[in-house]
Amino acid sequence: MESMNTDQALLVATGVRKIYRTGSVEVTALLDLDLLVRRGEMVGVMGPSGSGKTTLLNCLSGLDDIDGGRVEVDGHDLFAMSDAARTEHRAHTMGFVFQAFNLIPVFSAAENVELPLLLVGTRPREARRRALDMLDRVGLGHRVEHRPSELSGGEQQRVTIARALAGRPAIVWADEPTGNLDSAMADQVMDLLCDLNRDEGQTIVLVTHDSAIGARVPRLIRMRDGQLVDDVHQTVTAPASIRDFPMG
Repeated sequence: MESMNTDQALLVATGVRKIYRTGSVEVTALLDLDLLVRRGEMVGVMGPSGSGKTTLLNCLSGLDDIDGGRVEVDGHDLFAMSDAARTEHRAHTMGFVFQAFNLIPVFSAAENVELPLLLVGTRPREARRRALDMLDRVGLGHRVEHRPSELSGGEQQRVTIARALAGRPAIVWADEPTGNLDSAMADQVMDLLCDLNRDEGQTIVLVTHDSAIGARVPRLIRMRDGQLVDDVHQTVTAPASIRDFPMG
């Protein structure tokens, strides 16, 4: 397992426990879990169905409460905060990319990216500038006025990545980000995420069930029964530049 030396740590989780209760039945989803993620790391999380991958992501990001332990993100103890303060902290320091694109159908790509910025008080002109900049950086500068129905699956996922990054988050959480894509589009999206991590130092924690996706990340964690059972650093091939991606 990764040493808990906290130099350059962005995320420090210690003794995290999560229990789901239904009537008299209790299921321990996470069991006294420790994890450290340093700034600029890209970490993949793999494991069989029911191993706790998505629960881990939801607890470490503060989307779900925990039943024990401590989670610090960017120096702040998430569960020492009020719900409102945690929501505010998440809005300013985290980005999210999910399997479902969750784009607003009647909004253009640019409007989908700028909406979260407006919701946290960014001035409209600045929100539009950052939205256009991020869409250009993910290879969609020529598609900014297109609605989701006019974009391919791969393009829609790039919009969600631009949306996640437009707020300049400290960390991006990606839960099965290629799950709705065919293999070619999945490769393009992973190229984009790897490029953002390598060239811009974006910290990314990515959950996947796909071994081909897991092989693309520099650090791979495996889970079983709510615990981390393996933590290895891998040699990976650098992707092409974002601007070299074919549109798909």
